[in-house]
Amino acid sequence: MKYLTDKTWWQHLGKTMKYSLHVCTHPFDGFWDLTNEKRGSLAAANIFVFASVLVEILRITLTSFMFVRINMENFNALIVLMRILLPIFLWVVANWGLTTLMDGKGRMRDIYMAVGYALVPSIFINTIMIILSQVITFEEGAVYWFLSVFSIAWTGVLILVGMMMIHDYSMGKTILSSLLTIIGMGIMVFVFVVFFSLISDTIAYFLSLYRELLFRFI
Repeated sequence: MKYLTDKTWWQHLGKTMKYSLHVCTHPFDGFWDLTNEKRGSLAAANIFVFASVLVEILRITLTSFMFVRINMENFNALIVLMRILLPIFLWVVANWGLTTLMDGKGRMRDIYMAVGYALVPSIFINTIMIILSQVITFEEGAVYWFLSVFSIAWTGVLILVGMMMIHDYSMGKTILSSLLTIIGMGIMVFVFVVFFSLISDTIAYFLSLYRELLFRFI
């Protein structure tokens, strides 16, 4: 991996990560330049995605018990990882497949980059929420819950604008494609569940058949 020792690569990564601040505050031209002017990078998007996972794990484990109640014996970081990565994967695949049929201009990597950059506000706000939960009382919790809702809303708006700019859609078409994408995600989950259910039933059938044969002939 030569890029690990390539100073130019690290400088470019730093610039593309810093550019996320412009995307968050100026999303329309920010997302346009992100892909069309090559001001974003997959490496930066990957960092933001995994930073989002890390901050979510820290939020669950370090936030005051007044705001997050969790039994640490049942806590599983892998579940948190999948809770973030799986929706991103489903969104990227479903949106790419759908917008390909709707004359969308964005490639799969563009969609993923847009989602990754859209997560930046939640990373900062959730970090603030972790610290804030240690110094405010339960009666002052309205600030905490406001930040929680604001983080989700900001990220949602950024994703919507990101899809609009990279696919070169109108707002109406963006909302329609996003709703259809959510439906597509649901269909994908349903197909996966049915598929794995059939695989599980098939394996269980052959195991029971194997046991029956052993019981009869041995």
